[in-house]
Amino acid sequence: MQTIPQLIVESLTAPREHAFGERLGAKDWRYLSSTQMLARAVAIACAIRNAGATQGDRVALISNNRTDWIAADFGILFAGCVVVPMFATSALDQIDYIFKDSGAKLAFVETQADLERLKAACPNAPRFIRFDGDGPDSLSAFEAEGAALARVVSSLVSSYTDGLQPDELAVLIYTSGTTGNPKGVMLTHGNVVSTSRASFQDASIKAGDVVLSVLPFAHIFEHNDMLGFVQDQCDFYITQPDFLLEDMRSVRPQKMALVPRIFERVLAGVIGKAKASGGLQAKLVPWALETGQRYMTKRVDGLPVPFSLGLQFWLAKRLVLSKIPPALGLDRVDYLISGSAPLHRDIALTFAAFGVPICEGYGLTETSPVVTVNRVRSIRYGSVGPPIAGVEIKIAADGEVLVKGPNVMKGYYHLEGAQPFDAEGWFMTGDIGTIDRDGYLYITDRKKELIKTSNGKYVAPSRVEAAIKRSMYVSQVFVVGDGRPFPVGLIAPNWDLLRRQFAIPASASSEEISRRDDVREFVRKQVAASTADLATFEQVRRIALLPRDLTIEADELSQTLKVKRRVVEQRYADTIAAAYAGASS
Repeated sequence: MQTIPQLIVESLTAPREHAFGERLGAKDWRYLSSTQMLARAVAIACAIRNAGATQGDRVALISNNRTDWIAADFGILFAGCVVVPMFATSALDQIDYIFKDSGAKLAFVETQADLERLKAACPNAPRFIRFDGDGPDSLSAFEAEGAALARVVSSLVSSYTDGLQPDELAVLIYTSGTTGNPKGVMLTHGNVVSTSRASFQDASIKAGDVVLSVLPFAHIFEHNDMLGFVQDQCDFYITQPDFLLEDMRSVRPQKMALVPRIFERVLAGVIGKAKASGGLQAKLVPWALETGQRYMTKRVDGLPVPFSLGLQFWLAKRLVLSKIPPALGLDRVDYLISGSAPLHRDIALTFAAFGVPICEGYGLTETSPVVTVNRVRSIRYGSVGPPIAGVEIKIAADGEVLVKGPNVMKGYYHLEGAQPFDAEGWFMTGDIGTIDRDGYLYITDRKKELIKTSNGKYVAPSRVEAAIKRSMYVSQVFVVGDGRPFPVGLIAPNWDLLRRQFAIPASASSEEISRRDDVREFVRKQVAASTADLATFEQVRRIALLPRDLTIEADELSQTLKVKRRVVEQRYADTIAAAYAGASS
């Protein structure tokens, strides 16, 4: 088994001019060759060691995505140190907690403002190096210092990494959590390399394939994707969420990893644009997407396609569906990858209808992260795929998914007595699922989040929430119902689409829109239609419209956009009570 530095050196040694691309200004891209990235990583490694860090010391990375992030990540590993990645949007108290718990010796940040803010708020802060600007604390100065050392002693990095073993700590990544302090997940070199190798095996990737990256590198999902695409010699372009659609059209990627909410927003955007155009387009595009989804459902389920539906699909494809990929910049895409949260089957089938297959996978931070993934040639829609090579899964008596393999973490840092392993060494995921006879895994919910209604029925909230989000008018949804007679849904609608649907002026706030009776009744019907195929006890009987979207800043979402269920349920307790009482909500 290799270490991560060995994988990186192997991947970057062959010269590639456009190995890394980064948005620069409005439309231009700045490129970094594989040779330049390798040289930068070596220089940063030498500077880290010269700053007093030694093998096994922790070095933090707090930044949005950029090529500097990758260079620093590789440099930390080349120094024989441990990467401690953090989201740029993390709360200050959590950053300080991680500084203290990890014992970080050094931290890379983006700007002088970030540096000053963290210094002032974090008593446990280490020395900072900022990516932007010049001067003694800048990356440019730090890197130049390291490059000078590397020129004098060319074998410095080899001396740092030759003694590394695959079972040594490489990444200490703190789970964002929905309550309490985050837990440090200890991932070894062997964990990360084995996952990168196995999850990209049979992935139909060719050297030179163009990849667009938008998910945060601080999340182990995109960290693994980045390493995998680099090892397979792809041209790796980095964008930001605000520029995603524009950069998709600019880059025209062949592969890309996204989370379900982005897929939902893309479809809502396609329909929203059609509705804004008015006339025939406003009706034709939603009809074509719905027809495509119905047609693909029949096809993948092996059911006969009625002649009338086949004819409608042919017409929908000719008039609308074939035009969507070029409009989105997905005209040469081989497949997209979905992870981090459940993707509703209907959304995946809608994308498949206009020629964009989605390979859904499953994993956790604790599993580096990939456990299972669909391959483009054998997608089973609704599943998260079979296990990657070397990984075993089984279902416990209570339905929990258990995992064994080289991808499973070493354990939680500083929590030796609270490790999630059973007596036989299986990692307990906390997710409920089933495995079909071909080994494909289906995730139904989180074990601790199952709702038991007062009628004794168990409801999986994520299943109901995913069904509700099939409606283009729903942006976010949170289902409650534990100990109550039926589930209730808190809905944050797609405000822009509602404005168009009801001709509401742009000046109207989301709070004003949420109070309108006609809007509430419209969204209620959308929810009813989306959940009509669920069991009666799963169906949402009443809804409440939230006055705004749930956000990370308001501590309602984790850094990975998962709803903090306890926070939201407590914050909107009166709204929930009013919904159950049948009052206007």
